[in-house]
Amino acid sequence: MAETSEVFSFRVRARDGAARLGEISTPRGTIRTPAFMPCGTAATVKAMYPDQVRALGTDVLLGNTYHLMLAPGAERIARLGGLHQFMGWPHPILTDSGGFQVMSLAKLRKLDERGVVFQSHIDGSRHELTPERSMEIQGLLGSDIQMQLDECVRLPCPFEEVERAMRLSLHWAERSRSAFGTQPGHAIFGIVQGGAERSLRTTSARELASMDFHGYAIGGLAVGEPQEVMLDMIETAEPLLPASKPRYLMGVGTPDDLLESLSRGIDMFDCVMPTRAGRHGLVFTRHGRMNLRNARYADDPRPIDEVSAAAAARDFSRAYWRHLVKSGEILAMMALTAVNLAYYQDLMAGARAAIQNRRLPEYIAEVKSGWTVGESAGA
Repeated sequence: MAETSEVFSFRVRARDGAARLGEISTPRGTIRTPAFMPCGTAATVKAMYPDQVRALGTDVLLGNTYHLMLAPGAERIARLGGLHQFMGWPHPILTDSGGFQVMSLAKLRKLDERGVVFQSHIDGSRHELTPERSMEIQGLLGSDIQMQLDECVRLPCPFEEVERAMRLSLHWAERSRSAFGTQPGHAIFGIVQGGAERSLRTTSARELASMDFHGYAIGGLAVGEPQEVMLDMIETAEPLLPASKPRYLMGVGTPDDLLESLSRGIDMFDCVMPTRAGRHGLVFTRHGRMNLRNARYADDPRPIDEVSAAAAARDFSRAYWRHLVKSGEILAMMALTAVNLAYYQDLMAGARAAIQNRRLPEYIAEVKSGWTVGESAGA
């Protein structure tokens, strides 16, 4: 892996169509792209130790401003040495601004130009989150990549409401960029909004590009729209974003979503799907998805995947894991989370190699064929 850098930078090493093989350099380490970021929302990747997450090939984790602000508190984490030390992860961390959680989790909120006043989903206490406060919190956490505060709307949504939220997000982008100031070695990303409206995505991307962020995210997708709509919005925004900056698709998604999106020029991803699914007995493999709760696995002596980087997938039978899942055993949650993260990181490593060798379409076709063959063969 490349050495660390004293500044934040991004370099594209190879291309295959719109797909890019790159490196994000930070003082805390290099992020190989395309990259998948496991969600360490509340200062932990659920059911995993940090060294286990690292061993599976993870370069960067995601933390969340909203959750860490509520508990244990950004000021407390700062006093304890910052988020990296607090959670035992000395490598790069990206923090979401908290905007999505304020929209999705708050019991009561009041939103205006200034920011959002919301009621905590934990204890009902009232808090205000403005662009300036979001950046302050992310600075206290010490995150390497910080996100602007934005407003995310669920789809489908009326055009007028999507436009209002997009305009507000642009206003907040300017304030977030100003509040970020100068933080050597750290970065701030702007977030393209605009729902499923091409004209709004175009406006958002163009105006954000003029603000000279260190990187650019596409937000407000995977919120109820079909995959083809998501891909259309990526294709609308991607050509308008600076080619010299990394591109991050927020909250996405399935293995198929990742492959289709990176082939359209996306460099970074995050999603709770692999960890959440693993805790509930659903695993992602070369053979497609397996719901280990299904009775078909009760007498299946085969491993989940004999070539997985996760020992749990190689060394124990599907029947064993089904038994632990059905019994509610904690070991199943831990092990199957590792199986899924191993698969996601292997998928990204394969994509990086394919882009380097200019054979990404063939790689994607092979991966998807494996899913189909596996399912039809009763895997």
